[in-house]
Amino acid sequence: MSCDNPSGADNQQETPQPSAQLDPSWIVGFVDGEGCFSVSVHKNTFMHRHGGWQLQAAFHVYQHRDSGHVLHALRAHFGCGYIRPKGPNSDVLTYSVTKLRDLEETILPFFEENDLLVKTRDFRKFAEVVKALKRKEHLSADGFERIVRLAYAMNGNGRQRSRTLGEILEGSSETVRQAPPALAVKIQSDPHGDMGN
Repeated sequence: MSCDNPSGADNQQETPQPSAQLDPSWIVGFVDGEGCFSVSVHKNTFMHRHGGWQLQAAFHVYQHRDSGHVLHALRAHFGCGYIRPKGPNSDVLTYSVTKLRDLEETILPFFEENDLLVKTRDFRKFAEVVKALKRKEHLSADGFERIVRLAYAMNGNGRQRSRTLGEILEGSSETVRQAPPALAVKIQSDPHGDMGN
């Protein structure tokens, strides 16, 4: 899934030098412009529950290769995550943190103490998802559906996603089987996946 403004090509903030200590306010502004809090929902053949759907929370920050030292400075600041190209032939690099422990113990506390201006709404939903995943709520049908709904309410209400909310919930046979009858009927009879979002 993609996020708003992932290129970093027109970044107008003053970029720190590789050896510079990063100011928390600078990090917040940079992430507001070039970062993304996301929860992907993808098929995993090894998953046997929820129709084979897997959830992955991730914190990403993007930047053109020419200013890649900024991402290395972020990685050094947070002490976790990895940096790689956005795609096979891309000049954009991505700093990513995907381990739940790193997200819960490092990324969430930083942004809870240092308020975002632009991405506040997405961050709050992201934090709720990370904490729910850490508590293993996604293992139950109700918990899985709640987390998927939170994920689809982020980043423009899921407009950039390749699958609709209805497709995910329909594909999760356990969710349909254990849902209240009215919800199960709505999921099965909603060909466009419009679940009120």
